[in-house]
Amino acid sequence: MATQVVGGLGKVSAVTSEIQVLVQSVKAVVEKKIGRPLCVFHGISYCSQIVSGTNYFVKVVIGHGDEYIHLRVFEPLPGDDAMPALNNYETGKKLFDEIKYF
Repeated sequence: MATQVVGGLGKVSAVTSEIQVLVQSVKAVVEKKIGRPLCVFHGISYCSQIVSGTNYFVKVVIGHGDEYIHLRVFEPLPGDDAMPALNNYETGKKLFDEIKYF
């Protein structure tokens, strides 16, 4: 992992299989919040923020064509009993929209 300042956002990278598993873990919550089922739900890129755990900011394609959503998923520190959780999301995103803190 590249050097990262605690609390700052890391560089944007392609989604790995581990991040895709994290994204899939919050899919049902996202569907409930936006009020519709999502047949397509695949992470494209992400960056992370180290806090007391890790916030992952992930660009996810949710439709055919140019429909994206940005997710902020919190993963607790190893050893905590908590599961990853959706902390926030932004709809109406496009492929080339920059991933920023939200």
